[in-house]
Amino acid sequence: MFTGIVEELGEVVAVEQLPDASRFRLRGPVVTEGARHGDSIAVNGVCLTVVETGDGEFTADVMAETLKRSSLGALEPGSRVNLERPMAVGGRLGGHIVQGHVDGTGTILERTPSEHWELVRVGLPADLARYVVEKGSITVDGVSLTVVEVGDDWFTISLIPTTLALTTLGHKQPGAPVNLEVDVIAKYVERLLGPNGQGNAK
Repeated sequence: MFTGIVEELGEVVAVEQLPDASRFRLRGPVVTEGARHGDSIAVNGVCLTVVETGDGEFTADVMAETLKRSSLGALEPGSRVNLERPMAVGGRLGGHIVQGHVDGTGTILERTPSEHWELVRVGLPADLARYVVEKGSITVDGVSLTVVEVGDDWFTISLIPTTLALTTLGHKQPGAPVNLEVDVIAKYVERLLGPNGQGNAK
């Protein structure tokens, strides 16, 4: 489990295309410290399994389903990425519960700068919009954020200077894709209520 508090702005070093997957080599001295084969690291909000580590870098295999559902397929050498290690048991939950299971991709639509923060409007698929609520939580490229406003197919988020400086969201321009993970609690509630909102009640 992750919290959506990015630890490091890493970089894609190499991408190897495989028949039904891709192998990424990424640089991240902070998140690779103490990392071993089989550990998890979130890359732009996608939970990946470490294959090898060394010299502040790690490799991870990304299967076709993940490439299809996320924006990782668009990464290339030199791309900056948000990195986070899983939360340790007993650690602080600084953001919100983040699984690292991306639900889909959105698109940066508009950026409105202010003196001390920036308002960003993000478009999202209609099937995800029902899980997004004003003042609720959403994960964008692995960053835990609070929703400001919600439309039928968009939402806005406010980015503070720290987020602008230390994550990919500081430089992504309109048209850029972002990974989205909605609040898992909302999905469980929907499932429990059932398709007609009546749950299992007879």
